[in-house]
Amino acid sequence: MNIFQAIVFGAVQGFTEFLPVSSTAHLILLPWFMGWPDPGLSFDVALHLGTLVALLLYFRADWIALVAAALQFVRGRTSDPKARMALFIVVATIPGALAGALFENTVETALRAPPIIALMLAAMALVLVVAELKGRRKKDLEQISWPDAIAVGLAQALALVPGVSRSGATITAGLFAGMKRETAARFSFYLSAPIIAGAVAKKTLDILRIGLTVDQMTPFIAGIMSAGIVGYLSIAFLLRYLQTHNTFLFVYYRIALALTVYLAIWFRFR
Repeated sequence: MNIFQAIVFGAVQGFTEFLPVSSTAHLILLPWFMGWPDPGLSFDVALHLGTLVALLLYFRADWIALVAAALQFVRGRTSDPKARMALFIVVATIPGALAGALFENTVETALRAPPIIALMLAAMALVLVVAELKGRRKKDLEQISWPDAIAVGLAQALALVPGVSRSGATITAGLFAGMKRETAARFSFYLSAPIIAGAVAKKTLDILRIGLTVDQMTPFIAGIMSAGIVGYLSIAFLLRYLQTHNTFLFVYYRIALALTVYLAIWFRFR
């Protein structure tokens, strides 16, 4: 993999990680469409590290406030609503973490085929349409309840399947729970931090057993920087966009990408 490919992979990861379009699907489909080599597990970890840094930097004030409130709550010194939000994040992360621990290997081997990815892209698009039409969109962050947080956490577990999209599943669940679009996106971002951090930590341990060559270092650095910069901009874009727009743009994109994949399959095997 050369530096240009690393930058493109990083930009795709950064752009799609936080939008409801499935970053995993894009990282699988990109080399499939372009005829590029699979970047491998270690590079996947590097890209996720870039988006994790973007997430931590963008919400740095929020993380500081959440951690401080949680520590005060543990000591029994506060009833700050941010402490309850911190508990929501911890509890809602559990389903996704368990799903990853139990089914990651199965998903990695059985569900990464382009036809399955295209099917999930289209299916999740339809679910998002229903959420847009049925959701009441009234709740702010302060109005999220325990059932809301648990429902979004369970939805996050479904994102293990390529094409579903972690942000797509959680934002959709948030809309079904009556959250405003921006609220659903922000809560989705909060939940993504521990999941991404856990995945990076787990895969880093695997990489340490293999090691990296000197030739890999430059593409890795380029990919991390690309993913981080584009990821930061992607977060800012989505939060601003959802203040005044619905999610149908992403529905159209998912369906268009699914159709493109099926057309590519048809032309390859006709």
